Amino acid sequence: MTLELPVSVWYWITALGSVGVMGPVALIIAAWLALGYRWTYAGAWLALLGVASGLVALSKIAFIGWGIGMRNLDFTGISGHALMSTSVLPVAVFVALLPARGPLRALGVAVGLLLGLAVGVSRVVLDAHSVSEVVAGCALGAVVALAFVRFAWRAEPGKLAPMPVAASFAAVVIALHGVPVPTQHWITEIALGLSGHARPYVRASWKVKRPRAPEHRTEVQAADPDAA
Repeated sequence: MTLELPVSVWYWITALGSVGVMGPVALIIAAWLALGYRWTYAGAWLALLGVASGLVALSKIAFIGWGIGMRNLDFTGISGHALMSTSVLPVAVFVALLPARGPLRALGVAVGLLLGLAVGVSRVVLDAHSVSEVVAGCALGAVVALAFVRFAWRAEPGKLAPMPVAASFAAVVIALHGVPVPTQHWITEIALGLSGHARPYVRASWKVKRPRAPEHRTEVQAADPDAA
C-alpha cells in the first residue's frame, strides 16, 4: 500500500508528526497564547495535550511491559505521531488565524486536521502502526484540538499578527524536521523498569498468541552476572 506516493514522501510526512517537531510547536503555541492572549489559554492547551500524551504513554507502557492490548484489533498502543499531529497542527493554524474571521479560522482548523490525518495514514503505510492504533491517535488528537478551539474561539484578538506566528511555527518545523528523538526507547525503559521484565513484549509473537514470557531482570542477572 503506497497510495501512489514514493516511500520517501511518506517518510517525510511521518517525520512531521514526531515529538521532536510537534512538541516544540506545541510549546510555541502556548508561548504565543500567553503573550498575546491569556495565560488561561496557554494552561488549558498544555493541560489538554498533556493528558492526551499521558494516555498514549500509558497505552504503550501497558503493552511493552505486560502485553496488554487488543489482538482482534491489532492494537498495542495509541499512535503518538497521530495524536501529536492531529492535535498540534489544527491548533497551530487556529492560533495563527485568531485575528481572522470565524469562517477562515474554521477552514484553517479543518486543514490542520487533514494534515494530521495524512501523518496518521503515513504510519499505516510505513507499517509503523496498525489502523486501529492510528484511528485511536487521530480521534484523540482531534478531540484535544476541537476542545481547545471551542474553549478559545471567542478569545479577543491581541497584538499578534498572523505572519510572525505562522513564521515561528514554520521555522521550527523546518529546523527540527527529521531530527530523531528516542521516545520509543524511553518508553520501553520505563515499561521494563515498572514491570521488572528484562525484555519487552513484541507485536509479532503477541499477535499469534505466543507471547514470549519476559524473564524478570533479577532472574536474568542471577543467571548471567554480566546482564544489563
